[in-house]
Amino acid sequence: MKTRLVLVMALLLSISMPTEAHQGHKNNAQDSIVTNPEQVHGDTAHHHDGAVANNPSKVTADLGDFPTLHPLIVHFAIVLIMVAAVLQLLNLILIKKEIAWIITGILLIGVLAAWMAGRNFHPHTHGISDHAKSVLEQHDTWADWTINIGVISLLLQVVNLFFFKTKRWAMAVIAMALVLSGCSVALAGHYGAQLVHLEGIGPQGKYLEKGHHH
Repeated sequence: MKTRLVLVMALLLSISMPTEAHQGHKNNAQDSIVTNPEQVHGDTAHHHDGAVANNPSKVTADLGDFPTLHPLIVHFAIVLIMVAAVLQLLNLILIKKEIAWIITGILLIGVLAAWMAGRNFHPHTHGISDHAKSVLEQHDTWADWTINIGVISLLLQVVNLFFFKTKRWAMAVIAMALVLSGCSVALAGHYGAQLVHLEGIGPQGKYLEKGHHH
């Protein structure tokens, strides 16, 4: 019964987290940081080209219509890593091997999603301001921390399952690592939202290099 309750809570978390993340970054156009006029002019043309390429009568876009798949993939990483951290904290009380295996699966998918979002599907930028470059550096730094700590957490989880047999002290160490990874992915998401909603990088391909649509 307790195991089912934990799984239901994890499902609710996975549904609610993306919604809360988007609600926390509502900004007006007046809040956007203005770049120099040459950059604005250059990206206006690119923005227009992208808009023309889309079929205005088509409601559901194809994957190829997006300038980059990074936002679609990275949300899996954000949700799954945070859910894994919450489940690990709960399992410190329950000490259920079944839940430990579920956490391992969730964490594996989350780390893979974070890796793909940061490596294979990371868009290249051009013509952005110095301030935006600084924000991008922070975003990439915390994304790297997320991946590195996530991989360490996953390895510790595997060692715990096969060698320590879900000992509470070992699970506590993993929980701390997962909390750190969760904080890192939250910070990476914060800077990512700042890049999109304040710096205007990404919507309809603005400031993204052509040829990097993956």
